[in-house]
Amino acid sequence: MTHQAGTPEETIPGKPTSASRTTLSHIMTGSDTNLLGTVHGGVIMKLVDDAAGAVAGRHSGGPAVTASMDEMAFLEPVRVGDLVHVKAQVNWTGRSSMEVGVRVLAERWNESTPATQVGSAYLVFAAVDGDGKPRGVPPVIPETERDKRRYQEAQIRRTHRLARRRAIKELRAKRIAEGIDS
Repeated sequence: MTHQAGTPEETIPGKPTSASRTTLSHIMTGSDTNLLGTVHGGVIMKLVDDAAGAVAGRHSGGPAVTASMDEMAFLEPVRVGDLVHVKAQVNWTGRSSMEVGVRVLAERWNESTPATQVGSAYLVFAAVDGDGKPRGVPPVIPETERDKRRYQEAQIRRTHRLARRRAIKELRAKRIAEGIDS
């Protein structure tokens, strides 16, 4: 599988999902807590962005920047002493963008109980060159049925993101034309 990059004659060979999949693990400490005594959501979001950024950079073979974060869901609180595992993979690729799916799991650092899913998120990254301009990325090649499902779901999320952005721009333009907003 090849993918169009910056110019019509330039193609980039695809990479399998497993080529850039990664897990970031971190033990939560007292400095990670919020006023309720559980781990601050922003700490988890940073770990999510770090893991997703590593995956995006590995997949694209260079710098990639966070363009958006979608559907960050916090399913269970994370506590001090939890060993948090942030698992990330590329779900979908465009010309210069990638959707990275992230699952957040937590387990007690001193217990042998299975990890529980405590969060999930989808992030869009743009691959950039040294001047910050978009550059082409390899297409992702889904390997398993789960990867194929994630790829299809990512296409739906992309369609919804683009439609939402277009609808908001149209609404703003209409309100400005009517003299309601300036």
